[in-house]
Amino acid sequence: MSKNTDICSCNVIHQDVVDKVAENMPSEELLDRVAVFFKVFSDKTRLKILSLLLQEEMCVCDIAASLEMTHSSISHQLRVLRQSRVVKNRKDGKVVYYSLDDDHVKNILAQGLSHHQH
Repeated sequence: MSKNTDICSCNVIHQDVVDKVAENMPSEELLDRVAVFFKVFSDKTRLKILSLLLQEEMCVCDIAASLEMTHSSISHQLRVLRQSRVVKNRKDGKVVYYSLDDDHVKNILAQGLSHHQH
């Protein structure tokens, strides 16, 4: 019979540890924003878009051509990514270019890809 090592069999509460972590617990509002942020990464199409943008700033037309998808489906996903502050855009004449919002997003995406490549 195997023993389940994930279950603690003691009844001792380490109050000093409980108090310490309670002081540093993020607010509910912050946790909600972070949960939404990570949920954005749970969609394969959005991950494909982010993987492209990890390499190069691109417009909707180029992203759509790269992924063989419609402009409207790419625009919809970019809107979700922009609202979650994962991508940003800039306008150059009539063309709107998209890129990852900042180095935090680049690092999170790169680390996620690296973590699962092995």
